[in-house]
Amino acid sequence: MAEILKAVKGMNDILPPESARWEWLEDVVRKLMRRYGYQNVRVPIVEPTALFVRGLGEVTDIVEKEMYSFEDSLNGDKLTLRPEGTAGVVRAMNEHSFLYEGGKRLFYIGPMFRHERPQKGRYRQFHQVGAEVLGFAGPDVDAELILMTAALWRDLGLAIGSDVSLQINSLGQPEERKAHREALIAHLEAHIDLLDDEAKRRLHSNPLRILDTKNPAMQAVVEAAPRLIDFLGEASLAHFNAVKAVLDAAGVPYQVNTRLVRGMDYYNLTVFEWVTARLGAQGTVCGGGRYDGLIEQLGGKPAPAVGWGLGMERLLLLLEEVGVAAPSTAPDAFAVVFAGTPLPTVLTTIEALRAQGVQVVLNPAGKEGPASPKSQFKKADASGARFALVFGPDEVAQGQVAVKPLLERGEQVLRPLADATAWASTLQAPQTV
Repeated sequence: MAEILKAVKGMNDILPPESARWEWLEDVVRKLMRRYGYQNVRVPIVEPTALFVRGLGEVTDIVEKEMYSFEDSLNGDKLTLRPEGTAGVVRAMNEHSFLYEGGKRLFYIGPMFRHERPQKGRYRQFHQVGAEVLGFAGPDVDAELILMTAALWRDLGLAIGSDVSLQINSLGQPEERKAHREALIAHLEAHIDLLDDEAKRRLHSNPLRILDTKNPAMQAVVEAAPRLIDFLGEASLAHFNAVKAVLDAAGVPYQVNTRLVRGMDYYNLTVFEWVTARLGAQGTVCGGGRYDGLIEQLGGKPAPAVGWGLGMERLLLLLEEVGVAAPSTAPDAFAVVFAGTPLPTVLTTIEALRAQGVQVVLNPAGKEGPASPKSQFKKADASGARFALVFGPDEVAQGQVAVKPLLERGEQVLRPLADATAWASTLQAPQTV
């Protein structure tokens, strides 16, 4: 027997019934996006490597260590499996002049790829939901994006403050970051002996990322470092204060974290993260911010932009941790077919019910015909169906099917086969608002 091939480490299969939880989450997200006027965008999984080097920054962890990059054997192009979604969306907007008629609200759902050590909540193939707003410069859009994430937590049954909490900061504008950068480098150079090798390597290339270190030995140095918020000018502070004012008015609690910088170089002004203490080290569930320079940086006409991304695997882990369950995927009915029953009648009746939206599962017959009624009823119970549709030869000969309740008390009743559409709704669970 040939050896069974296995999936690549850190790239996981999602099988039923787990896949039903994913479908439920995706459905919640799509309904949320429609409420806020966002349209779906789908861009390639493979992009030119230069897109991410130019967009994310050459000295970011993603570009330096985590990208799956390769050379196209046909034409020598340098390509990369996308490690995040924003750069690809911006590339598509530029390529197709999609902002010509004005700003856009877009969202995407799909896989991303990073070559890192797999662990719970962090995988080499992972899935993101992303929301991007392009062409609007005001703080109202920043605030609305954050309010939209708060609405998502409510839709999913997560409590803001206990299950997830919001951290926000402002990175200001490039000239303000430049002045802060110079002060930060001077501070770190004065404590060079306390920096680890990674910090020393980044000291002049990307000192802001040093503030995000998890090294306990460097925390005192980081805490004493100059704060970017102290270098912000009047316009940047006004933008940040306007965002906070909306959050205050909406009753969304937050913490200003002056060390929050995010992992990509393209951010400016507002940045934010939704974090949780329920998943150990994998605490960030959703993060984003404003990236006004990226569209021009990737070859387009200058235009403002802001967005966020959330990891679906991590969010599903959090929902499981707090006990939020996806709605049941059990069918409405399970068809039990006795031997000797005409199959054309059975299947046409089931199709008539399905056409009315009833979820019906048919237990397939084997080579020697249908399984025993006892075996089929056992499977009907295991399916979680509300009813069994019992197709016995005597009942079918009389133009009827027996409907037997499985989950609730009630008498078995006979229903006419010829008028299945008239009683189809009796098989469905009441809709909740």
